[in-house]
Amino acid sequence: MSPNARGAMCMIGAMTAFTVNDALMKSLAGSLPLAQAVFLRGLLTTGLMLALALALRQFTLRVPRRDRFLIACRTCAEVTTAFFFLTALYNMHIANVSAIMQSLPLTVSLAGVVFLGQTIGRRRLAAILAGFIGVLLIVRPGAEGFTIYSLYVLAAVACVTVRDILSRKISQDVPSLLIALNNAIWVTVAFGVTSIWSEWAPVDFVSGLTLVGASLTVIVAYFLAVVSMRVGDIAAIAPFRYTSLLVAIVLGVVLFDERPDFLTLLGASMVVGTGLFTLWRESRLAAAGTG
Repeated sequence: MSPNARGAMCMIGAMTAFTVNDALMKSLAGSLPLAQAVFLRGLLTTGLMLALALALRQFTLRVPRRDRFLIACRTCAEVTTAFFFLTALYNMHIANVSAIMQSLPLTVSLAGVVFLGQTIGRRRLAAILAGFIGVLLIVRPGAEGFTIYSLYVLAAVACVTVRDILSRKISQDVPSLLIALNNAIWVTVAFGVTSIWSEWAPVDFVSGLTLVGASLTVIVAYFLAVVSMRVGDIAAIAPFRYTSLLVAIVLGVVLFDERPDFLTLLGASMVVGTGLFTLWRESRLAAAGTG
């Protein structure tokens, strides 16, 4: 597989895991406060990731000074993203949150041009725009759904854009798992401190099981998100972020008996089509030896 194809597969996996994690965390909104839920999820996530890093011998404190600074900045962006995104998720319909977050392929691709000197061809740009139109057909957010928490999601978009650009600048000598572990630690610490000022709720069996599921999926999401941004071309990988909406549709049908209408199916087809087109084109370019 070409670097772009590997990055695309990692992005698909990351978006799938993030979407499942979002659904699990949102299901806790009526039973656990946000800070408590994220902190408890983080404790298990950090413990499992630390054990995995040690087992794979990817845990090290010998990180170059330049990379330490980049990782610290990336971690700040990750913590801020978690705050804005999860707060909005607890207070908004997940469709509205998803609608705004789907601007990420545009913002990340354009940031790659500005800060990394990458180029976007007309076909790639057209694929990203077509996918974004498909997203709008799926969620069709109305003006009445725009609240202060919509601005929180916009802030999360900005933070994720910064995070992903910083991921590209970290040297390949730093293990991706170590970067993901660092994120998990500091998100846990930040929400643990925040939880001191909120009233805790008892954790029943269902909530505990949900937290375990959220911990496992967020580990996969963290790791694949880092890897996807460290290989290939950002503009080629970005359209595969739309996978999250397709997964959301499937979860809605299977778990909540939500039947998508014609426009939703049309939008989903456009999203899938743009991703397949991008992957097909990158495979042809790799086969031709043009990268």
